[in-house]
Amino acid sequence: MDRARLRELLTGVREGTVDVEQALLALRVLPFEDLGFARVDHHRSIRKGFPEVIFGQGKTARQIAEIAQRLVAHGQHALITRLDELTAQEVRVLLPNLRYHPQGHLGAVGDPPVPPERQGTILVVSAGTADLLVAEEAAISAELMGNRVERLYDVGVAGLHRLLSSVEILYAATVLIVVAGMEGALPSVVAGLVDKPVVAVPTSVGYGASFKGLAALLAMLNSCAAGVTVVNIDNGFGAAAAATLINRLTSNREPPTQN
Repeated sequence: MDRARLRELLTGVREGTVDVEQALLALRVLPFEDLGFARVDHHRSIRKGFPEVIFGQGKTARQIAEIAQRLVAHGQHALITRLDELTAQEVRVLLPNLRYHPQGHLGAVGDPPVPPERQGTILVVSAGTADLLVAEEAAISAELMGNRVERLYDVGVAGLHRLLSSVEILYAATVLIVVAGMEGALPSVVAGLVDKPVVAVPTSVGYGASFKGLAALLAMLNSCAAGVTVVNIDNGFGAAAAATLINRLTSNREPPTQN
């Protein structure tokens, strides 16, 4: 159940095309549905603007499939994160319509929302090719949440001219997700160039002193550039969720009037 379907249901009750018993039946599983091993939050889309997302790591294929089935049965799109290829194959046996994105270890079932016409663009920027798994988790998650997404990859600070050759793309974005490992300097550089929100994602890429992404995380938290928000290590999905809310809020503003 999302806002549009709930509005349609309530309008039907008001206009007499849907009787009260039908409406009660449709609302019966709000705000959640108890499956025994999970309580599926069908109310999430109404509160947040996108449905509950399934964290695949640690779940069995059957658990993932059953949660996804219940989401789709109630008119929602199911996004599955941290889904490795072997588990995805097992899930597809139960859910033949599963779409798997190996670039970001993501699965999807059902139809994702279509971006509104006035909605801005989320730009995902990565420092290096080694960061692409996390960058693609962010990019594909953002797409499946109903955003227009562009990508600018392998533009890290070791070759800053690569980034500076694409500043027009940076300026055109509504919100930027910047993914980097090693020393984690790229979000600060990008935030120093643009007047848009920057969501920084540290990755666990790097040698021993990177401490599996901790060095990049601390560098991003200590950024001297204004407007940098930092999510957890390797959390591309979290960055996509934050960027989606920012993009939606920005896009819902009324355009300026002309005198």
